[in-house]
Amino acid sequence: MGKHLFIAEKPSVAQEFAKALKVSGGRRDGYLESEAYVVTWCVGHLVTMSYPEAYDPALKRWSLASLPFLPETFRYEIIPAVEKQFRIVSGLLARDDVERIYVCTDSGREGEYIYRLVEMMSPPKVRTKDRRRVWIDSFTEEEIARGIREARPLSDYDALSDSAYLRAKEDYLMGINFSRLLTLKYGDSIASYLNEKYTVISVGRVMTCVLGMVVRREREIRAFVKQPFYRVVGDFGGLPAEWRAVEGSRYFASPKLWKENGFRQREDAEELIRFLKTAEPFTGKVLSVSRKKEKKNPPLLYNLAELQNDCSRMFKISPDQTLQIAQELYEKKLTTYPRTDARVLSSAVAKVISSNLKGLSRHETLGGFAQEVLAGTSWKKIGSTRYTNDSAITDHYAIIPTGSGLNALSSLSPTARKVYETIARRFLSIFYPPAEYEKTQAVIALGGESFFASCRTLLSEGYLKAAGIPAKDAGASEEEAGEENASFDLRTLRKGMELPVRELAVREGATSPPKRYTSGSIILAMENAGQLIEDASLREEIIGSGIGTSATRAEILKKLVSIGYLELNKKTQVITPMLLGEMVFDVVSCSIRPLLNAELTASWEKGLTGVAAGTISTEEYMEKLEGFIRRRTSAVLGLHNQTELRRCYDEAAKYYKNRRSTGSAGKRSVSSGRTRRRTGSKKSSS
Repeated sequence: MGKHLFIAEKPSVAQEFAKALKVSGGRRDGYLESEAYVVTWCVGHLVTMSYPEAYDPALKRWSLASLPFLPETFRYEIIPAVEKQFRIVSGLLARDDVERIYVCTDSGREGEYIYRLVEMMSPPKVRTKDRRRVWIDSFTEEEIARGIREARPLSDYDALSDSAYLRAKEDYLMGINFSRLLTLKYGDSIASYLNEKYTVISVGRVMTCVLGMVVRREREIRAFVKQPFYRVVGDFGGLPAEWRAVEGSRYFASPKLWKENGFRQREDAEELIRFLKTAEPFTGKVLSVSRKKEKKNPPLLYNLAELQNDCSRMFKISPDQTLQIAQELYEKKLTTYPRTDARVLSSAVAKVISSNLKGLSRHETLGGFAQEVLAGTSWKKIGSTRYTNDSAITDHYAIIPTGSGLNALSSLSPTARKVYETIARRFLSIFYPPAEYEKTQAVIALGGESFFASCRTLLSEGYLKAAGIPAKDAGASEEEAGEENASFDLRTLRKGMELPVRELAVREGATSPPKRYTSGSIILAMENAGQLIEDASLREEIIGSGIGTSATRAEILKKLVSIGYLELNKKTQVITPMLLGEMVFDVVSCSIRPLLNAELTASWEKGLTGVAAGTISTEEYMEKLEGFIRRRTSAVLGLHNQTELRRCYDEAAKYYKNRRSTGSAGKRSVSSGRTRRRTGSKKSSS
C-alpha cells in the first residue's frame, strides 16, 4: 500500500499535521516521514512569474515600443532562495510510493495558488495521482482530523485555482505594463521636479485605487471651508436643554438657520435670547416627557477587516501587524483562520460550539464568562440567530477562539494577548442578552419656543460585561453621547412642571472636515468599496467583492508606505499622502483615471469571484483584461499633457515643506519620496 503525502504551507503548520497524524521520529531534510505518511511544507511561495526578460532578453530594457507586453503563454520560475525546498517537495510529489496527495496549504485563493504552482512545475505524473484538498478553519487536532476525513478531490477547487492564476496575471500585467508605460512617459518629469536622478512610477490594480482614496480625502480636507453655527442653550433649574426651530417656532424653516438647532449668524441667536427674556412668565414649562426602552444587540463576530480596524483604533497597531498576530494565534491553535470576510458562524460550527466554550472556560480572566454561558441555554440556540448564516460565508466563518492552545498564551507578546482577548470577548458577547437602556426625552416651552433635553440610562448591561465595554461608552453614537445629563435625572420630570430659567446662552460650533483615514478605517473602506460607487446597480453587484481581499489589503497598504507614496503615523495610525504619492496620483488621473476608481478595481474583484464560482470563464476574463490594457496603453501614448501635470505638481507641492526628496533612487527602484508634510493646522500626524 502506497503512502499519503501531506503538503502544508509553512513548517509550523506541517508540525501540527504531523502531530495529528502521529508522525514522529522520522525527521528528514525538508520533510517528516512515518510508515504510512509523509509530511512536507512550502515556505510560502516557491514559484513565481518570470519577468519579461525571461521571454526576450531585449525586454529587460524598458521601452515604449515593447508595450503592451501580453504574452500568449506565461512563464514561471522557481524562486532561487527556496529552490532547495522546492526540489524536496517536487521530488516527494513524484515519488512512486506516494499514491495520494493531501493539499494542506492555507484554505483560500492564495494557499491554492501556492500549491498549484508547485504542482505545475513538477513532473507530469504528479497530476495523475489521487490529489485531495484539506479545507480547515483551525489547527486543533479535531479540526485537522475532520479536514483530512472530509477532504474533497482537488479538482473540486479548479475554479478557485483559475481565479488565483488570473489574479496573479492581472496584477502582473497591469503592474508591468502601466508601471513601465507611466515611468517612461512621466518618470523624468517627476524626477526633475523632485531633483532625483530616477523615479519609477509604481502602479497596481489595487494599490493605485487605495492611493486615490487617500489623496482624494486629503484634498477634500484642504478644500474644506469651516462653517460656524450658533446654538441657543438654556439651563432650566439645573437641566441643560437645547433650542430647536420645530413647527410653531417663529424661526421654523427660516433661511437664517444652519440646521433646526442653530443659526448661521451669532446676531440671530442673540436676538432669539433677547426675545425669550421678554417672555411672561419667564419660566420653562414641561410640555412632554417620553420614555422609551432600547436594546442594543451584541455586534457580529470579527472578520479580518473589522479586527484590523479595531486593533488600529484600540492598540495603535497597523493592519499588517494585526494580520501577523492573527496568523500567530491561528498557528498556535488559539483562534480560527484569520483571512476571512465572514462575520458569522456556519451552521456546522454552531452545532459544536460548546467545545469552544468549554475550552475557553479554562481561561484565567475570561473563563467565568464562558462558564456562565455554558450554565445557560443561549449557546444551544446560537444556530438560529443572526450570528449563524451559511449564505454569508464563502471560504471561512468568522474569527473565533478555538478554546484550545491556552498554554501558548504565555509565549505571546502583550499586544498579541490583547488581540486574543479582544477576539474572545467579541465571541463570548454573542451568547449574552442585549444591553438595555431607557431613553428619556423632555420638551420644555419658553416664550412659544421649544427646548429639548434627553438622557440615556443603562437598565441592564447584558453583553457589555463580557465585551469589557464600560457602560458609559457602549451603545451611544457621538451624537447620542452629547445627550447625557449626568447632573439631572429627567425621570423626575412630569408634564406641566415649571422650571426656573437660570441661564440662556449662545454656544458656538463649527462644521468639521472629513476625517483622515487611519490604517484601520482604510481597510474597512477597501472592504466596503461599494459605498464609494455612485452607480447603484454596480454598487449592488460588487457587494462582497470590495477592493483587494482580506489576505492582501494589509500588504498593499504596507507597500504604499514603503515606496514613499503614503505616510503612516505609528502613534496615531493616521494615513496621509506624501508629495511623491500626490504626483503619482496626478499622473494616473491625467492618463489612466479608472485605476484610481473603486468601480474598476471592485469590478475586477467581482470578475475573479465569478471565475471562482464558475460563472465566468478564464477566456472571457483574459479577453477583457488584455483589451483594457491595449486601449489604455494606446491612449497614454497619444497624450501630450506635461504642462498640465506641472501645474498639478506645483499645486500639490504647496502643502509640503520641502519638495526635494532626500536620497536617490536606483534605476529600477522607486524614488525614496521622503518629502515631509508641512507643519501646522493641516498636519494630522502630530
